[in-house]
Amino acid sequence: MTYFTDTHCHIDFDRFDKDRVEVLIRAWDAGLVWILNPGIDIETSKAAIDLSKSNPGKINAAVGIHPNYGKTWSAEMLEELRELSTEPEVVAIGEIGLDYYREHTPHDQQRKMFEAQLSLAEERKLPIVIHNRESTQDILNILRIWVEGLRQSNNPLASHPGVLHSFSADLETAINAVKLNFFIGISGPVTFTNAPDRKAITAEIPLEHLLLETDAPFLAPHPHRGKRNEPAFIPLIAEEIARLHKTSVVNVAETTFRNAMRLFKPALIT
Repeated sequence: MTYFTDTHCHIDFDRFDKDRVEVLIRAWDAGLVWILNPGIDIETSKAAIDLSKSNPGKINAAVGIHPNYGKTWSAEMLEELRELSTEPEVVAIGEIGLDYYREHTPHDQQRKMFEAQLSLAEERKLPIVIHNRESTQDILNILRIWVEGLRQSNNPLASHPGVLHSFSADLETAINAVKLNFFIGISGPVTFTNAPDRKAITAEIPLEHLLLETDAPFLAPHPHRGKRNEPAFIPLIAEEIARLHKTSVVNVAETTFRNAMRLFKPALIT
């Protein structure tokens, strides 16, 4: 059996309210064995944990505040995240990072919030799930300092600190992230016919550093582009990566499965 993983999707979002059970059935039928559902604020972080509890060994949660939802950031929110992070279903801190495209949260507030959540991840020894949109240089600068601190303190997180989710930056950024031991998340846009640069970059990153993601309900792969995305579409992403790397879909699935287990260390029930 081919073991697929979706290391980033938002099954708790309301776009799945009418058919969430059916969506998950289709995912398991498509060969998925594990899903990570990150939060984007306190409410969705709690929902991700609840979803994990109702799907033990199949779905895990990440908890965090997305940069676009940081206007109300406070010390109290950080404490609530700290408490949520102790739930056994939580295997990562995320979705966190910087977003200089939407401008929903002032940049200085985003950086303050990002660094506070990195400190939480360090404290809890949980990997991070990073959102980056038009903020690459600041992201890398902050991560370099953070990882160096992990190394100096002999924190085990230094060996696999996290993933750059739905990677859309250049090859140099990918190389620099890999040097810091980060994984690179590949999502639906790699299948788009008008994405030659993304395809070329993905072909250059070794499979040992890649993770499969849908970011559902967003970024549906070809031929479903523009429709609601769902985890059952993961094989389409794997097929394109296999084509780009001139290898088999089975190899892509097995390698990215091992990568996901190495990073997030979930307790699977297969």
